[in-house]
Amino acid sequence: MKCSKCQFENSDNAKFCIECASPMECHCPNCGAITPATGKFCQECAYDLSDHRESPPSIDYSKPHSYTPKHLADKILTTRSSVEGERKLVTVLFADVANYTSMAEKLDPEEVHQIMDGCFKILMDEIHKYEGTINQFTGDGVMALFGAPVAHEDHAQRGCHTALSIQNAIGEYGEKIKEDRGVDFLMRIGLNSGLVVVGSIGDDLRMDYTAAGDTTNLAARLQDLAKPGTVLVSENSYRLTKDFFEFDHLGLIEVKGKSQPVAIYRAVQTKNVRSRLEVSAAGRGLTPLVARQEELDHLMAAFAKAKEGHGQIVSLVGEAGVGKSRLVHEFKELIRGEDITLWEGYSPSYGQATPYLPIAQIIKKYCGIEEGDDEAKIRKKVTSA
Repeated sequence: MKCSKCQFENSDNAKFCIECASPMECHCPNCGAITPATGKFCQECAYDLSDHRESPPSIDYSKPHSYTPKHLADKILTTRSSVEGERKLVTVLFADVANYTSMAEKLDPEEVHQIMDGCFKILMDEIHKYEGTINQFTGDGVMALFGAPVAHEDHAQRGCHTALSIQNAIGEYGEKIKEDRGVDFLMRIGLNSGLVVVGSIGDDLRMDYTAAGDTTNLAARLQDLAKPGTVLVSENSYRLTKDFFEFDHLGLIEVKGKSQPVAIYRAVQTKNVRSRLEVSAAGRGLTPLVARQEELDHLMAAFAKAKEGHGQIVSLVGEAGVGKSRLVHEFKELIRGEDITLWEGYSPSYGQATPYLPIAQIIKKYCGIEEGDDEAKIRKKVTSA
């Protein structure tokens, strides 16, 4: 029995993959419900699964439950009652293959199908990594939402991270396509943030929504205007992400369907990792810290012991919003004049799917690894660090 995630061949009675520890399960081809792979019949509709146990479920791009990861599907279905009928501020991503028609004319249809399957795999992986939801596949591209049906206050950041990650991954994939098939393979991506009204979310994860204003229309227009291999961002998305990413301002551009020219930006790369607190402190400043002297004294006492050679670990635990990040910020300000080396790593909410992310950030900073460095440059920096 093959694992649907890593394709490792397990024994027929395996409940978990012995290679990647993923649950051995399958999607019912009749109703889409998830059933343990050892089951003979679907636990929801009693459909006979005997003919579908030997191979992993195929992806049907018209059925969201066939390509949405289980953890994300569970989160959507668990929270949908609080989302349906609500107005949500979201970021919309449109991506498509540049010069797709030209490529399709040069290659055999089967080759095109294989190339697009690989492309869709990259798109799904990157979008789901940042907990975006794929609203539809468009034949040679995709439309995705960030911020609905799974609510995220940093939806625009997630959208930008996804867009840049897609371009990076497609860049490597395109080089292989160029070498094997002799054709260029690049993508164009457009991002816009705005309001949508979520209608209903079905058990199959299909979502009905209504865009307020031109939320989706502008994102699609930006995709059309983007040069191959680039990401274009609207003014709305830019304002929400300008402290976390580097952009090139392309000026005011006429966009079909808009009475006035709109400001457009090209996303270049992420900035050095900064927490939202640091962004706020550098921008509008912080209010005075109140009633946290005891906690600061504990941190300073642990710091004094560490300077004496006694290693210390401090854990700050508290409900969201009580001021844990602010306390760490104030502690760093207190020890700023000390003769020490400070290394920091962050674990943002969208980094849950990245193992050892804070440690990786520290290593990157120590080695001087920058966004966009290729494998050879990274290897050189690590060995010389």
